[in-house]
Amino acid sequence: MNHQTIIVLDFGGQYNQLIARRVRECGVYCEVKPYTTPLADLLAMNPIGFIFTGGPNSVYLEDAPHVDPALFDAGVPVLGICYGCQLIAHHLGGKVVAANDATAREYGKTETFFDTNCKLFKGLPEKSVTWMSHGDYMEKVPEGFSLVAHSDACPNVAICDETRGFYGVQYHPEVNHTEFGTAMIRNFLYSACRAAGSWSMAAWVSAHILISWPGTLIQLALLPALVVALTKARLVPPRY
Repeated sequence: MNHQTIIVLDFGGQYNQLIARRVRECGVYCEVKPYTTPLADLLAMNPIGFIFTGGPNSVYLEDAPHVDPALFDAGVPVLGICYGCQLIAHHLGGKVVAANDATAREYGKTETFFDTNCKLFKGLPEKSVTWMSHGDYMEKVPEGFSLVAHSDACPNVAICDETRGFYGVQYHPEVNHTEFGTAMIRNFLYSACRAAGSWSMAAWVSAHILISWPGTLIQLALLPALVVALTKARLVPPRY
């Protein structure tokens, strides 16, 4: 079964699978891979985009998980979420530091303002609520990046370099608490990654999930309905 692929690169975020689910709900195939996966193996999958997850670490610490810097030269769009956003900034010449109450330590529902000229926010309201959960702050944004969202406490809630297809958000678009979060992910998939939207979980299950019964392969006809039911399960927002 041929399909386009998005790779969710996991940096320890507890909602890595939720991100993947959102991508699949948008009609795009996706796999979650650990950040330790060799870049050659990732690129061999011919991804149309990467999504970096959140995580509990700080990018400036010596033992923090990182990505192969050569990934940013692969010509593949990247969306960084929370830690993933800070990772992009850290690797491309920005500076991430510990936040304090006076700068940008944020948690919970936050009124956020967007530049809707950015592909990520195209067609969405200029103001909506996002779910924040970050204790670090991008003190310096990398050269070539624009500030495309802010809150009252944080001037750089979202950054982008649309020439290279790099986007970073400090909040979690994958959770229900972020208004229009799935629409933002959809915009990344279809506008930045140019997804065709030709994949569906029901079709994948029908093609892949088979059982053997007296020497015969029998498709499990009820599994697509089960998948639909499971994807409607609601999850609580992340702690980071």
